[in-house]
Amino acid sequence: MNTFTTSIPDQKKVGMVSLGCPKALVDSERILTRLRADGYAMSPDYAGADVVLVNTCGFLDSAKEESLQAIGEAIAENGRVIVTGCMGEEADAIRAAHPQVLAVTGAHQYEQVVEAVHQYAPPTQGPFIDLIPQPDVKLTPRHYSYLKISEGCNHSCAFCIIPDLRGKLASRRIDAVLREAEKLVEAGTKELLVISQDTSAYGVDTRHESRQWKGQDVRAHMTDLARELGQLDIGGGTPPWVRLHYVYPYPHVDAVIPLMAEGLLTPYLDIPFQHASPKILRSMKRPANEAKVLERLKSWRAVCPDIAIRSSFVVGFPGETEEDFQYLLDWLEEAQLDRVGAFRFEPVEGAQANSLPAPVPEEVKEERYVRIMEVTERISAAKLAAKVGKILPVIIDEVGEPDEDGDIGATGRSEADAPEIDGAVYLRNVPKTIAPGDIVNVEVEDADAHDLFGAI
Repeated sequence: MNTFTTSIPDQKKVGMVSLGCPKALVDSERILTRLRADGYAMSPDYAGADVVLVNTCGFLDSAKEESLQAIGEAIAENGRVIVTGCMGEEADAIRAAHPQVLAVTGAHQYEQVVEAVHQYAPPTQGPFIDLIPQPDVKLTPRHYSYLKISEGCNHSCAFCIIPDLRGKLASRRIDAVLREAEKLVEAGTKELLVISQDTSAYGVDTRHESRQWKGQDVRAHMTDLARELGQLDIGGGTPPWVRLHYVYPYPHVDAVIPLMAEGLLTPYLDIPFQHASPKILRSMKRPANEAKVLERLKSWRAVCPDIAIRSSFVVGFPGETEEDFQYLLDWLEEAQLDRVGAFRFEPVEGAQANSLPAPVPEEVKEERYVRIMEVTERISAAKLAAKVGKILPVIIDEVGEPDEDGDIGATGRSEADAPEIDGAVYLRNVPKTIAPGDIVNVEVEDADAHDLFGAI
C-alpha cells in the first residue's frame, strides 16, 4: 500500500521599506495586510525576503533622492525590488537610475502592488491554510494608530505637487472610518491620529453625505467624526486620545474646540500655516489665508486653555524679503505656538513656485532658518517651563531596563506631543508593572526647550 504525505510549502516572504509621511505608512500597512491575507509572511530583513517593496516619497527633491538611495540599497541587499508610492509616478526616472526594479506603481495603488508581488513571488500558500483570521498589519506600536480619512487634495499650493501625485480629494465613508477606529481601539489602540492631506475638508467631495452609525445618521464631516471618535471607549468609559493632524483653519474648525474642552478630543491641533506674511501667503496660493488667525487662536485658548497648537513654516520662499520674514517672526511671538517645525524652501519638479521671480539665495535661507528656530525654541522653552510643578496625563511609549540601582525609566508623551514629530516626557523610577500604552498622571519636575522630565 502506497502512502502519500503532503507537506505545506514554506510561505513566501515580503520585506517592506516605508518612507515619507504617516499617510504613506498607512498605505504600507494596507498593502502588507492584503499580502498576508494572500498567504505571504513578513520578512524583517532583506536576506529573508523573496521580494522587497519600497514605498517611496516624492514630495521634495531631497525626498526623491532618499527614495532612490533606498531602492538602490534594497537592490544591493536583495535584488528583487518592487517600487510603489508617490515617486512611483516618475517610473522613467526610477528605471533610469535602477533598471533592475521589477515593477513600479504609483501612490495608494494597492491592487497593482499586490498583482506585482503575485507575479514576481507567486504565493505558495493560499489564504485558506490558516483558519484563524489574522489582524491587520500595523507598522506602529500597538497603543497608537494612524486613521486615514481621505486621499488627495483640492488645493493648488504653489510649492506642492500632492494633487498631481495623489489626485483630488476622495473622502472615505464615515461609517467605514468609524468601524476601522472601533476595531483599532478593540485591538488595544489608546491614541488615534487622524490624518489626510486636508482634514478640515473631509467630506466636501461627497457633500458631507450621511451614513448610519450606531442607529443614527452621521455626516462625513470633521466635527461629526471628532464627536463620534470621542464616544469610543478604551476602558472604564474613557475615550481614546484623538489627535487631529493637517487641519486647515477654516471657520468650522472652531466647532471642534468645545469637544476638546469636554474631554472628547485631545486638546491638540496640527495646522500647516506655512507663513504669516499676507504677500507670501498669496504667492503660495494658500487657502484660508484671509482668516484672522491670531484672534481665533485667542478665542480657542479661551474655550480650551490647554490646547496645544503645532505648525510648520517655510522660510526662503521665492520673493520673501527681510520684511516678510520679520513679519513672520513677529507673528510667531504673538501667536505663541506650542510646537513649530521649519523648512528651507526647496524647489519641487512640477511645482508652480519654481518659476516665481526673486529666488532667495541658499545662504539667506540658512540664516533665516537659524533665526526662526531660535525664536521658536525660546517660545517652546518658556511654555514647557510653565508646566513644571503641574500634573499631566502621559501615555507611555517605551519602558527601559533597570539600572544598577534597580530604578526603571520610561519615555512617554503628553497630550501636547504627537509621536515622532513633537517632544517627549522622560520619567524616572517607574513601577515594574508599567507598560507601553498605559496612561498615567505625571508630576513635571523639569523641562528643557523640547522635553519634560518627571515622575508618576
